Amino acid sequence: MDGPLDAIVLAGGAGSRMGGVDKPGLAVAGRTLLERVTDAVRAHNADAEDPGRIIVVGPPREAPRALYVREDPPGSGPVAALRAGLPHVRTPWFALLAADLPHLDTTHLAALADAPEGDDEGAVFVDSTGREQWLTSVWRTDSLRAALADHRGRSLYGLLGPLGPRAVPLADDLAVADCDTPDDLARARRLLEPPTG
Repeated sequence: MDGPLDAIVLAGGAGSRMGGVDKPGLAVAGRTLLERVTDAVRAHNADAEDPGRIIVVGPPREAPRALYVREDPPGSGPVAALRAGLPHVRTPWFALLAADLPHLDTTHLAALADAPEGDDEGAVFVDSTGREQWLTSVWRTDSLRAALADHRGRSLYGLLGPLGPRAVPLADDLAVADCDTPDDLARARRLLEPPTG
């Protein structure tokens, strides 16, 4: 696809498996998890005349710079978060991303953006087990608006699966390796931070 990608980044979860901490605000290699995701989007759009819009669904923060909105009620799940963010998307296609993807980079976003063909409504990364990773995906904005208008459930799979997105297999699972637990965070730091001593 041509042109920039707006992005909706879901950052409103409770972080319960991380002990209830502010998960998107945790740092890996000098940047918060949320900053790492938004930096990847900005780098992907760097050559476009329009830099795209980043919509973070979650509590407002001083950084990164983005448009912050909240789902209603807060913490009510990814479909409600998508419903809050989607009205602010301005580009024909947008990325739907989790806020805790420390390894996400421009090559991953380019692979997703380049995957849709013809009448495809979207593209989604599929991990090594064959499972769709809905929070690393791109979507045709108008198609998702129409689907969301008719959707009454809380299931992201129930909303996105029927759109039949193109599956994008991964060479490895790092792009979709999120940080749900302290062990996940420790692994990301081990891989991304230079050794000390």
